[in-house]
Amino acid sequence: MDTLEQARQRIRDDGVQYLLVQFVDIHGAPKVKMVPASHLDDVAGEGAGFGGAAVQGLGQGPHSHDMMARVDLDSYSVAPWTEGLARFASDLYVDDAPHVYCPRLNLKRVLSSARHEGYVFNVGIEPEHFLVTKNADGSLSVWDPNDVDTLEKPCYDFKGIANVMDYLRDLMDGMARIGWDVYQSDHEDANGQYEVNFVYSDALTTADRYTFFKMMTSQYAQRRGAVATHMAKPFADRTGSGGHIHFHVADADSGDNLFLDEDDRKGLGLSEFAYHFIGGVFEHAPALCAVNSPTVNCYKRLQVGAGLTGTRSGFTWTPAFVSYGDNNRTQMIRTAGPGHLEDRTVSAACNPYLAMAAYLSAGLDGVRRKLDPGEPNLGNLYDLGLEEIRRRGIRQLPQTLAEALVELRNDEVVQGALGPIYDEFVNLKEAEWREYHSRVSQWEIDRYLTMF
Repeated sequence: MDTLEQARQRIRDDGVQYLLVQFVDIHGAPKVKMVPASHLDDVAGEGAGFGGAAVQGLGQGPHSHDMMARVDLDSYSVAPWTEGLARFASDLYVDDAPHVYCPRLNLKRVLSSARHEGYVFNVGIEPEHFLVTKNADGSLSVWDPNDVDTLEKPCYDFKGIANVMDYLRDLMDGMARIGWDVYQSDHEDANGQYEVNFVYSDALTTADRYTFFKMMTSQYAQRRGAVATHMAKPFADRTGSGGHIHFHVADADSGDNLFLDEDDRKGLGLSEFAYHFIGGVFEHAPALCAVNSPTVNCYKRLQVGAGLTGTRSGFTWTPAFVSYGDNNRTQMIRTAGPGHLEDRTVSAACNPYLAMAAYLSAGLDGVRRKLDPGEPNLGNLYDLGLEEIRRRGIRQLPQTLAEALVELRNDEVVQGALGPIYDEFVNLKEAEWREYHSRVSQWEIDRYLTMF
């Protein structure tokens, strides 16, 4: 762990004059206070103070004592899009006590509990996002500077990625500059959609990096006159954006991958521990959905029956059923290699601190209870049809935020993973659902205005 003097030396070596003391609200949106680097001691000791009631979901009112964002020295990163600026992720304190509504501290609590049992949660993430522009009427268009990103199946298209290569190079160069091992990028399945992959780490580091990644995309896109959006489904006729997680649990002492078993009778290279973990995720999948897909918009990428329809490319690439299989992208959980699992249902709009805390708690509940996920589903799940899927007893994920919140209200394990944040989260999300249903959309006007 970095000491205060080591942090000071880094700041001097990097020529940093200002610090972004960064934390997140309940939605995972990055918030900051800007502090001269000469005041590092203040924000490392007491913290950067602010009014917590001004930030959504932090459990404070206008009368509450100051909230203090106290930096984690190990999270230091220069801000690669500019000069003389660095960022620290921070934890929230009130009256010198850890604030129970802090999503980052909540994840640390869950990870500490897992470590006490002998486990470390290692996670990577696929950060899909769109580059868009806003039109005068408020609608969105794909940012397409050379008017070439028009294919129905644009995934991996050379012209499509060359169209935004300066943005991607800026982003990847910036990530490399701060020590992330960036290993590939691509044009994704939707027009205007991209992904940049970096090597996985422990869950806290990955959650910090995903948050900082979103900050970086906003700044590099802005340079090009675009908006980087991590909204799950900005276009009705295009594939949505996921924050697919790749993960395994490791032994806290040896670092060995506890998911790995080369002698797996099912041929997936997974251990009994891994199958029990999957069983726990499946047991709590409906409630997890509320945390992993926490907005009204997220459910427009999780629609049953939309696997082969509803997008220009022909696929949504988003499984809507509780299932696992081999290296097969039609499943909720894909075995991406021996001892290596991927959950494809997680939304780009999730708060990664809450999502990872809930996911690990669900999986370890399966380990403790030795839950069986059943046999893997092989082949193309999209081809089975709803009747056959139901005949096989494969459950579907909630189809609206309201359905997912009902499941969350009945799931004590996922509630426990959120701790005191649970009540605040549910109240805010139920209010979001009510507000959504109070609005009259253009679709309703077009469909019903002269129907009767």
